Amino acid sequence: MKVVDLKTMVVENEPPYRGGRYLLFLEIVTDEGISGLGERITGNTYSKNLGDLKSQINLIEEMGREYVIGQDPFRIERIWDRMYASRHDFRHPSLHATPVISAIDMALWDIVGKATNQPIYNLLGGMYHEKLRAYAYMPKGDYREHPELAGEAAIKLLEEGNSACKLDPFMPEYPIPRDIPLWEIEKAENIFKSIRDAVGNKLEVGIGTHGQLTTYSAIRVADILEPYHPFWFEEPVAPENVDEMARVAAHTSIPIATGERLVTKYEFSNVLEKQAAQIIQLDVGQCGGITEAKKIASIAEAHYAMIAPHMACGPIAAASAIQIDTCSPNFLIQEANLGPLHATIFREPLVFENGFITPPTGPGLGVELDEDVLKAHLIE
Repeated sequence: MKVVDLKTMVVENEPPYRGGRYLLFLEIVTDEGISGLGERITGNTYSKNLGDLKSQINLIEEMGREYVIGQDPFRIERIWDRMYASRHDFRHPSLHATPVISAIDMALWDIVGKATNQPIYNLLGGMYHEKLRAYAYMPKGDYREHPELAGEAAIKLLEEGNSACKLDPFMPEYPIPRDIPLWEIEKAENIFKSIRDAVGNKLEVGIGTHGQLTTYSAIRVADILEPYHPFWFEEPVAPENVDEMARVAAHTSIPIATGERLVTKYEFSNVLEKQAAQIIQLDVGQCGGITEAKKIASIAEAHYAMIAPHMACGPIAAASAIQIDTCSPNFLIQEANLGPLHATIFREPLVFENGFITPPTGPGLGVELDEDVLKAHLIE
């Protein structure tokens, strides 16, 4: 079997644009008629400018011509390594190139799964989890000024079957880093107090901060919120400074989570070795694809760390994350950032219901595009 073609598809998303206003899909075609799907993460952008995707499309086509077309799709490790390492000056993690590698890697695994008539998770050790715990977002509301609304939202989430959620108590997200004064931390404390008063410890609540805080602000936040036992403290400081994140981790019992903006096993190894985080939020669409995600999950397992994959993406990358979740013993929980298109673009949609996602059982990624829905949203 040989790869004979590589096609990109720009798809217009539906509000509220989970994963971005436009999604970038990839199809790799073989000489035996088997094709595989991948997705290049578009950065969760809401820009209406399609020109922003041109450089991404060009890089996919360039790397596809150089490293993929003409190759045996079963030789995934070799293809991955050539894409990552062949160009000497580009051999480093990059949130420009690595998502392209991720998209190609997904599509190759989809081909191999279809060729062997097996779900990808069966080729990576088999199903470990029959259903996948997932978390929702706290619904929008002015919790900072009206913390009682957070308690009401928590009750509703529980009634819908959820066991975990996430919220960002510190807004706006920029500039970074910034000081969080005591009065603002107190408002965040009131949100958590409202939730605990409403539902007790029945709902896990993760703190998301998008790396906004200075190290000392993060330590103060952790100290004040620690009695409410948050599920995790996500990116308390910017992810590129692992030493400072490790300093925060050393000052709190709240588990530190990071990973959505990290790529390849090399960056994740550094985080784990320095004990900067215990919950690893790898993004299969950015970190290097299914091949690299499985390695990252295994490295995390060796450090007694759990994975809680990031999912601010389109449906194909989401389906790829589910494959990794299903076969990873140290899977904790999956972000379920699914929009309306996620529910219609596949013949059998991904479903987040009663706090869980059920892994698909079909070959490869286990999903097939609904051609009518695809055509209605296809830009080029």
